[in-house]
Amino acid sequence: MAILNFERLLSSRVRRRQVLVGAGALTGLAIASQFSSRVIAQPKFSDYPFKLGVASGEPLPNSVILWTRLAPDPLNGGGMPSVNVPVQWQIADDENMRRIISSGTVMATPEFGHSVHVEAQGLRPAKWYWYRFRVGNEVSPIGRTRTAPRFGDRINQFRFAFASCQNWQQGYYAAFKHMAEEDLDLVVHLGDYIYEGGPNPQALRPHEGTGEPITVEQYRNRYAQYKSDPNLQAAHAAFPWIVTWDDHEVDNNWADEIPQDPEQQSREEFLARRAAAFQAYYENMPLRRFSIPSGIDLQLYRRLTFGDLVEFNVLDTRQYRSNQPCNDGIKPRCPEAFDPNATMTGSEQEQWLFEGLDRSRARWNVLAQQVVFTQHDWTAGPESAFNVDAWDGYVAPRQRILDFLKQRRPSNPVVITGDTHSSWVSDLKADFNNPDSETVGTEFVGTSISSSFGASDRIEAALPESPWVKYFNGRQRGYVRCDLNRDRWRNDFRLLAPSPPTGPTVSDANAPITTTVSFELPHRGVVTQV
Repeated sequence: MAILNFERLLSSRVRRRQVLVGAGALTGLAIASQFSSRVIAQPKFSDYPFKLGVASGEPLPNSVILWTRLAPDPLNGGGMPSVNVPVQWQIADDENMRRIISSGTVMATPEFGHSVHVEAQGLRPAKWYWYRFRVGNEVSPIGRTRTAPRFGDRINQFRFAFASCQNWQQGYYAAFKHMAEEDLDLVVHLGDYIYEGGPNPQALRPHEGTGEPITVEQYRNRYAQYKSDPNLQAAHAAFPWIVTWDDHEVDNNWADEIPQDPEQQSREEFLARRAAAFQAYYENMPLRRFSIPSGIDLQLYRRLTFGDLVEFNVLDTRQYRSNQPCNDGIKPRCPEAFDPNATMTGSEQEQWLFEGLDRSRARWNVLAQQVVFTQHDWTAGPESAFNVDAWDGYVAPRQRILDFLKQRRPSNPVVITGDTHSSWVSDLKADFNNPDSETVGTEFVGTSISSSFGASDRIEAALPESPWVKYFNGRQRGYVRCDLNRDRWRNDFRLLAPSPPTGPTVSDANAPITTTVSFELPHRGVVTQV
C-alpha cells in the first residue's frame, strides 16, 4: 500500500498522447537525457544565489522533496551561466543544523533553470527536520520540513492550511506572513500560484516584463518575481507543501489542448506555451521526478496519505477537461453543460479517484482541487447564471462523483477548493435539484491570498436559492486552517482584518489577521458553525 504509486503514475503518462509541437517551439525546454556537460565546482556569483529561498514538499514516511533554485539575478533569467553547478544539501534533526543526519550533492543544470529537487530518503516517519543548501561559499536559508506518518499508523491529530490565488499585482502577501507562524504539519496550495497577465503600471506592484509570459524564460521570470516575496518564502520554509495548479499558471481558463483566445494564438502556439509553462511550473515547485514534464504532459494528480487519519486526492482539473460549455463565462447553462460525455478530470483520473476512495482506510478523505464543486446560482430571482468554468459547467461528471459518494460511502469526504477568491462552506447534496436530498459530503472553499473579488453583492442576493450554502464571504482575503482529529474536522477561516473603515487589507504587507468564523464537521456528521 504505497502512498504514491509511482509505477502507475509513470505508466499513465506514457499512455498520454505525445504531441510534437515543433523544434522551434520547444527551444529552451528541458529534455531529461540532455544536460550541459561543463561543470563549475567553485562558481562565482554576481549576487547571492539563494534569493528565491528554499521549499519542501511531497512528504512520505521516509522521504521528502527539498527545493531551491540558483538565481543571483532573478528577473533576468536567474542570472546563471549556462553550466552545471554542484549544490550540496544537508538535513539535520535540530534547528541549528548541528546534528546532520543526511547530506549529498546534486547538480543544478541550466536545462531546469538551475533548480534543485532533492529526493531526501531514509528519514524517519512523522518527524520534523531542518535543511539547507550550499554552493561554493554561499549558504541558503534554513528550511523546516516534516515527514508523513506511516501508512495505517493511528494518528490522533493533523493540522494543515490551504490557500490559492496570489495575484502579485493586486496585493501583498500578508496572509503568508501569518501562515508561517501557525502550528501546522502541511500546506496545500490549490493553484493560481502565479498570474500570467501583463504588467499594469497602475497596479500596487506591477508584474515584471512587457507582456504575458510565453516562453520558458518568461515564465521563469514571473515565478522569480512571485518567489521573491519574503512572506511567501517564509511559508515555504516553515512547512512541507503539496501543490496543484489551476489556470493562471498557463493561461486564463485554459482547457486541455484548446486555446481560450484562438484569435490571438493558434493551437500550435498554445501547445508550445503550455509546454513552456509546465516546464517552469516543475522547476519552481517541490515536486517528485514523476512530475518532470514531457512536452505538453505533466503528471500532477496523485495521492498522499497521513497515517490512518487523512488521505489527500490531489486533482488536476485543467489538463484533461473538456472545453468549457456555452462559450465560457457566468451565464445560464446551455444544453452542452449537461453533456454526459463531458469531463473535468479525464476518464483515467476519474477512475483513479474512485478506486482510491473505495480502497481508502483513512478517517477523512480529501479531494484537493481547483474550482468550485457545489452548485451555485449567481443571480437572484427567476433568471439564473452559473460559472461554467467550474463544476456547474460539467454537471454530468460532478453527478458521477456525487453518485459514487452516495453509493460507496467513503469515510468523511471533504472537498477543498480555491479559484473563486471567496470563502464558502457548503453541504454536498446527492441531488442539487432537490435540496432535501441526502448530504454526501462537505466543501470548504478558501478565499484568495491577494486576488480581488467583485461579485459579493450579487452572490449574497442569490444565496437563498442555494440552501446548502452555510457560509459565504467575498470581502476578505486569507487562508483556511484545518485541525483534524478522530472525532471532528475544525475549519478556521483566517482572514485579514479589514482596514478602517473598510479599506483593502492586501495593500498592507503587515495587515493583521483574525479567525473570522469557524466550522466543525463531526465524524460521519454534517458541518455546523461554532
